[in-house]
Amino acid sequence: MADPPVDPAAAAAIVSPSDLLRWAESLAGVARTGLGFTESLYERERFEEILKIAADIRYHALEEVEAGVQIEEWIRSVGKGVPGYVTPKTAVGAVVGNEAGEILLVQRAGTGVWLYPTGWADIGYSPSEVAVKEVEEETGIHVDPVALIAVFDGMRLGFHSVPLYSLIFHCRMTGGALKPHPLECLDVGFFPRDNLPEPLAGSGQWVDMAFAAIDGRQTGAFFDPPRNPTWRSRPDDES
Repeated sequence: MADPPVDPAAAAAIVSPSDLLRWAESLAGVARTGLGFTESLYERERFEEILKIAADIRYHALEEVEAGVQIEEWIRSVGKGVPGYVTPKTAVGAVVGNEAGEILLVQRAGTGVWLYPTGWADIGYSPSEVAVKEVEEETGIHVDPVALIAVFDGMRLGFHSVPLYSLIFHCRMTGGALKPHPLECLDVGFFPRDNLPEPLAGSGQWVDMAFAAIDGRQTGAFFDPPRNPTWRSRPDDES
């Protein structure tokens, strides 16, 4: 028996887990920021109700953390005033090539996915210093930063389940030897474009950008194209 025809309009209306996660984190960010600034008991109650809705949405998207536990975690993170203004975390990564035009990748210990060296931005370091530090810590390779090649929304590209902005530097290898970090990495190596390991983080959406930098074809920093309107699930060209 043949499958019934798929209604394109109905298919487009299906909400993906990544959509639910983005909406949940956005609602939670608004509510936590509100809790950090308001002195009104009435407003606090309303913001806490929003957190409950956001936690339910997030659990439906990931089935990772029970809603009650998530609410408690969000409440504990609320700050006072400006320190309580919720913003995305910042990660810094590095695209490094060798003389053969291969890219340096690490296999993340927590997920088993492959990605260029990357880590959370550390206080006291500039972004480029974090890039140099992360490459050496995760892979044993020494580098110098050459250029900032990308700034993008890591959660939108499927890199992480928390809101983050990722700053990516193209770095030139200056020495060192491959040595994976014993806790953070399962494996490290240089790989050619036509033989990349699987699975790749973010479904490999960064591969073209990375090899453009390695091959000297990068003309400007990559960034996420804005959606119109912003809360659309997909950019215009994916509708």
